[in-house]
Amino acid sequence: MSIAEKIQKWYEKNGRDLPWRVKGGAHPSAYRVWISEIMLQQTTVATVLSYFDRFLKRFPTIEALAAAPLADVLLLWQGLGYYTRARKLHECARVLVERHGGVFPADRKSLRALPGIGDYTSASIAAFAFNLPEAVVDGNVIRVLTRLNGRDEPVASIGNEIDDAAAALMKSAPCPADHASAMMDLGATVCTPKSPKCLLCPLQSDCRAFRDGTTDKIPNISKPKRDKRKGFAFAVKNAAGALMIRKRTEKGLLHGLYELPWNTDGSLPFDADWRKTDIAVRHVFTHFDLTLEIVRLTTETPFADGFFVRREDLENYPFSTMMKKVLKASL
Repeated sequence: MSIAEKIQKWYEKNGRDLPWRVKGGAHPSAYRVWISEIMLQQTTVATVLSYFDRFLKRFPTIEALAAAPLADVLLLWQGLGYYTRARKLHECARVLVERHGGVFPADRKSLRALPGIGDYTSASIAAFAFNLPEAVVDGNVIRVLTRLNGRDEPVASIGNEIDDAAAALMKSAPCPADHASAMMDLGATVCTPKSPKCLLCPLQSDCRAFRDGTTDKIPNISKPKRDKRKGFAFAVKNAAGALMIRKRTEKGLLHGLYELPWNTDGSLPFDADWRKTDIAVRHVFTHFDLTLEIVRLTTETPFADGFFVRREDLENYPFSTMMKKVLKASL
């Protein structure tokens, strides 16, 4: 039995049941596949499950998503992070409606031309929604392939070879959609980063890392060091207890979201009766750690770009996960 056949057989019995996939072929809704793939970027399956259902209830079709205000999309995205994904999702829905009649193209080149859809996502949609033999390579798949082939070199230096190995396996797969799902599930549930369940793995007899006793050393991935940054978050209230917020206009990950004003240069915006609280909020971004100290001020005059909002109305505005922490510490 070939490696691809072993993987297929294992998946038929052990593959996860998830709302954005089916077994035995393509998923009938490319829209659901697309939403799940965008949500799953940098986010765990467990986290995405609850968001996915809520999102589909609010935006059941591409047309509904395209017609919605961006603020509504960002509001439902709160807590998932990486908000550029939500903005590109909204932009892509509009392009699909305006240029493709609300239908996803069924080839990878056309998919890759859509906003927010790159190599990985185009391969995912092609495989899962159209059952095309496109290899889908994420962290789970990298782990399976490097261990299977005993590749202990730094992953960054063998990316093309990993892609080639994934493509070669996909070519011999009985069902491309199942194979793509199976590779991910094998990495997520059996070939795990720590303490892999090798005795349950259908590829144990083929795995060089298992044979050589090197599963704890493969894959060879070096994590970049995160910078540490500190600053202030400004909790400005009026006499009625309403909190001042503003909409972030700067380009970047948090563009279009609402926030309390904050900085990382350690300065106060202007001379006033600022009260430092020694209350600190820490948030970990991909490339840096940020710690913000809450500084309070009571005034009837908001910042030029700010406005006061009653506490009970804050839920109507989309905030980042970091800012939700700051709000909780400020109220």
